[in-house]
Amino acid sequence: MRTWPLPALLTWALAWGLALALRAVQAPLWAVLMLPTALGVCATWLPFVASTTWRRVFVAAGFPLSVLALGQGAGLPAWLWLAPLALLLLAYPVHAWRDAPVFPTPRGALRELPQHAPLALADASLDATPARILDAGCGMGDALVELHAAYPQARIHGIEWSWLWRMVAALRCPWARVRQGDMWAQSWAGFDLVYLYQRPETMPRAMAKAWREMRPGSWLVSLEFEARDDQDRAWKPHARLSLEGARPIWVYRLDQRETGRPTTLSGSSESLE
Repeated sequence: MRTWPLPALLTWALAWGLALALRAVQAPLWAVLMLPTALGVCATWLPFVASTTWRRVFVAAGFPLSVLALGQGAGLPAWLWLAPLALLLLAYPVHAWRDAPVFPTPRGALRELPQHAPLALADASLDATPARILDAGCGMGDALVELHAAYPQARIHGIEWSWLWRMVAALRCPWARVRQGDMWAQSWAGFDLVYLYQRPETMPRAMAKAWREMRPGSWLVSLEFEARDDQDRAWKPHARLSLEGARPIWVYRLDQRETGRPTTLSGSSESLE
């Protein structure tokens, strides 16, 4: 984002403008603090405001931190300062810190995925069950949008630990079934394709879960990081997709003939363009 940090500065200015307006009408102290802070948190949902997790944190925390730095919080009850922290914890609960941070799937990143991971999509005129896709850790719903565009006839599901992001994703994607929960506790057995964005350290766990629970012929798709086992050996990908200047998409077919157990040593895994 070449204009950064202009979006952050504009968001903070809007938050301060709202705070001053609330003070002018003698609004309660909790409203003077909470509503501008909520404005900053909501602004992070917009991709042109913040495109990375750390930028979202900076934008969301800018107003309350500036209030403290300017000494404007004198006289406010101590419990009131816990409210912004509660908002941030609602968006980024401690339980989810072990997984990858929220990162939006780039627009158009999955448009070629059906060519490499075809699904048996049911004909609307036939009494058949359409393919089922899970976005494991769907965040604010960016990947749900891209998956729906790539597989418009499939049933799209999302699971997200954060209540706040789950609500945002459900509002953005009314055609998807989005629920709050632990992606590691939910079974992946009934899905034809699972899409996720994890850290390199958690990819062995994700691949082991997929191999254990998903049926042969189904697909695991990973944004940016390739699948490795607990001995840091790479699994052979079915395909590797990438847009110019974007993060790669790793596609794995859960079929013993094609994926098999990891046999390629670290640093020498095969990548297919």
